[in-house]
Amino acid sequence: MIFSRGFSRISRNSFNGLCRCLLPNRSETHQFFTTNAYSQSLRDSTQKILGCREFWPTFPGSSTPRHQIHHQSTSIVEEPQDPFSLVSDELSLIADKLRAMVVAKVPKLASAAEYFFKMGVEGKRFRPTVLLLMSTALNVSIPEPPTVPEPHMRSGDALPMELRARQQCIAEVTEMIHVASLLHDDVLDDADTRRGIGSLNSVMGNKLAVLAGDFLLSRACVALASLRNTEVVSLLSTVVEHLVTGETMQMTTAADQRCSMEYYIEKTYYKTASLISNSCKAIAILAGHTTEVAMMAYDYGKNLGLAFQLIDDVLDFTGTSASLGKGSLTDIRHGIITAPILFAMEEFPQLRAVVEQGFDNPANIEIALDYLGKSNGIQRTRELARKHANLAAEAIESLPESEDEDVRRSRRALLDLTHIVITRTK
Repeated sequence: MIFSRGFSRISRNSFNGLCRCLLPNRSETHQFFTTNAYSQSLRDSTQKILGCREFWPTFPGSSTPRHQIHHQSTSIVEEPQDPFSLVSDELSLIADKLRAMVVAKVPKLASAAEYFFKMGVEGKRFRPTVLLLMSTALNVSIPEPPTVPEPHMRSGDALPMELRARQQCIAEVTEMIHVASLLHDDVLDDADTRRGIGSLNSVMGNKLAVLAGDFLLSRACVALASLRNTEVVSLLSTVVEHLVTGETMQMTTAADQRCSMEYYIEKTYYKTASLISNSCKAIAILAGHTTEVAMMAYDYGKNLGLAFQLIDDVLDFTGTSASLGKGSLTDIRHGIITAPILFAMEEFPQLRAVVEQGFDNPANIEIALDYLGKSNGIQRTRELARKHANLAAEAIESLPESEDEDVRRSRRALLDLTHIVITRTK
């Protein structure tokens, strides 16, 4: 989410305090989850909210996790391929289709709906890339007949043409829902920019921005209905409900909730992870897979989404305006408490009093940054992101085996994405 409100510059001492937490080889670096009580609490809360399978750090006397790809500072994925290049042709087709789908009879509405698509600020289309790779990764023999009529195969195609087109539709719907949520978020946050350009609400006004978001959601609904699969329609409709729920949770947070890791994880799932997880599950359902395989796809998307947001929260403190396309420290300036501050409060309980006072006073931001700089909040957030990246990798490695090279290549790309997400700098 992009924010633009700001306060006076943070003092050099506070910023230096934050930078100290990024220096390597600190003795505290490996203190993540040092108590069984804390780890059990976070494990229980996460499982309660998201239904995660256990995948947590090893404690003395405990067994080593079966899958642990991302370690404290390295990964066995040394030279990840570019997952986006594997589906670049399809991404171009989807981009063209999206632009065509937002054409409206009212010129002003059409201009608003296609604003970000025209300006090229939608990024690398992360979500469609995940979904297209998942489509190929799940192209394995299944004992039951597919839920769609058996289509004809075109020479050289890895997937039946009709099935692939239906899965591409999921990618298009997902991107429209995502962009609609950005338009609405920018209005709620009174944002001035989005990825370095003027936000739609700042250029065309709040009313038109809201209507453009609604228009994109209506187009997504029409595309969903064309699939004629009630389970998929239900899944993606629930995602829209989750987006609203998550945003409402963020706007109406009570004092005790702002300081709760459980509440933070739940809100993060609704706002970020639900869309990609349920879209991945929809891809599996369209291909006629079992409930078990569909849940593996869901687990991948859920944990990838959580890892993505955790790193986003880190970058809000450590990134720069140039690399992120937005001003840094935007969350805390808006009183939004994320994982780094929550972890810092675990080490410095006195920080809670500052959080409860709020951050309308810039001096409180400086105090919070000073505590964060002295804590392991940044490292612990990165480590939690790695744990979710490992859970995502475990889900891919649990998929039914296949000797098909296209399937194996796509699965490797999905594993590479877990590495890219936690090592990104923007």
